[in-house]
Amino acid sequence: MLTAALVQAVDGASGSTVLLRGEAGVGKSTLVAWVQRAARERGFTVLRAVGTEAETDLAFGALHQAVWSLLQRSGALSGHQREALESALGVRSGTPSGFAVGAAALALLEEAVRTAPVLLLLDDLHWIDSSSATVFAFLHRRCAGLPMVIVGATRPGGPAAQAWSAEAVDVRALPRTDAALLLGACYPELAAPARDRVLTEAAGNPLALVELPRQLAAAQQRGAAPLPDRLPLGRKLERIFAERLGTVTPDVGRLLLLGALATGPDFSSGAWPRALADENAREILERIEADGLARLDTAGQLVFRHPLVRTAVVSTASDTARREAHRALSEALAPDDPRRLVHEASAALLPDGDLAHRLQEAGRDLARRGGDAEGALLLERAAALSPSSCDRVRRLTWAAVMSARGGQLRHTAALVEELKASTVPQDVTPLFSYAVVYADQSHHIDFESSAALLPAALDALTAPGADTFGGLVEQAYFKLLLAATYTDDPWAWRALERHREDVSEAGRLCLRAWTDPGPDAAATLRAVAEGMTEEQEAGAAWLLLWTASALECPGGDLWQRFSGLHGYATQGSVAKAKCHQDFLLGHWDQAAVCLREAEIADELGYHTNALMFRQYYAHFLAGRGDEAGLREIEQAIRPTATRARMRYVLERLTHLHGLAALAHRRYEEAYAHFCALTPPGRLPSGPPWHHALVFDLVTAAVHTGRHEEARAHIAAGRTARSAEISGRHAFLFVAATALAAEDDEADAAYRAAYAVPGAEQWVFDLARLRLAHGSWLRRRHRPGARDTLRAAHHVFRRLRAAPWAQRCEEELRAAGDPVALPPGGPAAEPSSLTGQELRIARLAATGLTNKEIGRQLQLSPRTVAAHLYKIFPKLGITSRAALAHALDGG
Repeated sequence: MLTAALVQAVDGASGSTVLLRGEAGVGKSTLVAWVQRAARERGFTVLRAVGTEAETDLAFGALHQAVWSLLQRSGALSGHQREALESALGVRSGTPSGFAVGAAALALLEEAVRTAPVLLLLDDLHWIDSSSATVFAFLHRRCAGLPMVIVGATRPGGPAAQAWSAEAVDVRALPRTDAALLLGACYPELAAPARDRVLTEAAGNPLALVELPRQLAAAQQRGAAPLPDRLPLGRKLERIFAERLGTVTPDVGRLLLLGALATGPDFSSGAWPRALADENAREILERIEADGLARLDTAGQLVFRHPLVRTAVVSTASDTARREAHRALSEALAPDDPRRLVHEASAALLPDGDLAHRLQEAGRDLARRGGDAEGALLLERAAALSPSSCDRVRRLTWAAVMSARGGQLRHTAALVEELKASTVPQDVTPLFSYAVVYADQSHHIDFESSAALLPAALDALTAPGADTFGGLVEQAYFKLLLAATYTDDPWAWRALERHREDVSEAGRLCLRAWTDPGPDAAATLRAVAEGMTEEQEAGAAWLLLWTASALECPGGDLWQRFSGLHGYATQGSVAKAKCHQDFLLGHWDQAAVCLREAEIADELGYHTNALMFRQYYAHFLAGRGDEAGLREIEQAIRPTATRARMRYVLERLTHLHGLAALAHRRYEEAYAHFCALTPPGRLPSGPPWHHALVFDLVTAAVHTGRHEEARAHIAAGRTARSAEISGRHAFLFVAATALAAEDDEADAAYRAAYAVPGAEQWVFDLARLRLAHGSWLRRRHRPGARDTLRAAHHVFRRLRAAPWAQRCEEELRAAGDPVALPPGGPAAEPSSLTGQELRIARLAATGLTNKEIGRQLQLSPRTVAAHLYKIFPKLGITSRAALAHALDGG
């Protein structure tokens, strides 16, 4: 039952989301109204936004409806957050990004839920403007754990149903018995022939059940006259309204058309009827209300009794009438209102260069104020009105780039395909190349176009007097650098070297970090970041984060500075940096976040990000020695990485297999994996993570008796100055040196590794070093062995790295220290799960996907994933493959 699912969401009130999907008239709005009443009875604060077709180009219009009341009485927002929201809602001037607004809106909701749980209702999501939809989707992804419920309603095939991670709950037609009850309640005197015919033709559509009988004559309702041959159904239902509209007078029809096309604050307070230039507007409105087609609300807007009425009004009007209405409405708006231009464009019959130019400028202005997605729509309208095919392509190219920056990656990909069939003017070729590469890299996981297009684009952008398209050089350089680091394409590396001096210090540092970092690279990164203005940060965020990733610096300050301030492209980079940082710093309880972020990335169309998040998750699995989970993740990413020639990912997988082999003491196998990446004694220039393999390779070499090879590799690292790359490299190099040291030097070498500044932050690697040191001390009957092994054992237990913890236990027992496990064994029992979690865990253990589980339990895949995110640490596991064993108490 749909109402049961809604009640469950409201009663749970912990980040639940229900997305209702159904055809017009099937009862979505009725369900939304029902859950609103139910929530208010339970003490919820109810926020509501309703999308309207005419407001899809009004940036943050729906968000204004939802949060304005909270913002007016909020006292907890920071100055930056309040400025972002007020700028987005038009209270003050400013240029907020969608993610800055989303972060501020989240803070506003976090304040609201302190006093009462919150229900956010989003009706007609298919008509909500893109900026608001992006913020609502952000809130949906980040509200897990808050006493908050989101209920949305959309039509099938709408963008909301594709962009949201919540699986839609289909609002289906009523069963015949329920349809008969509804029909009988509305029309108790309907004759049997009419009742049977309506039930058959309506097929359970509630709106059709209510509306179809109204179209029948009284004699037909009573069974005294024959019924029509055909009764419309579904799309045909709109024809019912069309037939009703066919009876209205021209003045009523014109007012209805103006009201159908005019919505938003500038058309409120009865201002829009002035476009009629008719003294009888009030009388006409009274006739419309009496007929039940529409009514004026308290704000002076014309509210149709159902969206299908508005659709029918517009669809049945002639082209000439629609153009005249748009023209009248444009004249009723201020000259600088972007919607005036939209109405002018809709009124245009022929291409209009001046109008196209004004639309272009308005779109570019919207983009500068944070409305990239809406700006892209205006550029597309400008393209359609362009007299010149070259101007049309130029504007579509800009629309593609703006759409990408606005997070509409799938639409960018579609525009790129359209542009590929056109002749692109030479002056926008660099911009077109960037759009193609953006779609290929992020959406298609394809890097061939990067090396093929970007070198020439950089040549053109850096030519004397060339148009740089507002900083495109740096962005194109980063995209090429990303392709080079992923694929190791020599053409890409050569082009990057050629244009090294054409980019900022951040760009040059990023290239250096991935090719030949040398000493003090991490210190230089900190200095560059600290010296940047906020405006410079916006363009350099990707470069700085990717540099930090190369050097394996913690970079906490970096991702905190960039969080919530830019679009998803940057937020995805922030999330990737944080996932890898969580692994390096021992925050392994956050491992499942990688999978959650992968799902978000896939939903938004950023499939390369999704692949990388899964690869970062594989690090946690390898560290824990979970080889079944590692194989499962590898099966998901290796085929794609192989097709895309992502050498970076494939080599990382090789390393992770070696790390897992180390965990299980298969040292020969581990040594082979590491030597395939960096042979002992050789450290060629290249990605610095090869230098970070020194600890792993030396560990495997020492355990296989290859002491000379281990020392040769340390010598190579000393020559390459590996320890000077970053703090982590310094620790790993000194730790490897301790492992390979002679007996009379070993104890001092171990203590030197502990003394490396910041050594304690590399939790997993430090625990491995302590295990090796404690074992060395025990075998030589030296004091301190037990304390050292206990410290390592505590860390491995906390990280749930079972094979490593077991080795500590063996060493401790050999040292005469019995190891007492915590009550319940190494992990929590299934009894620690809630009833819902236990049901989800049992279904997942059978091999069902999140979608399949959601269908059975009437939950969205996102909700299922959120539950699994809590279940895994409770059971002490890291993958679905281990669920059955954990639930069996094994």
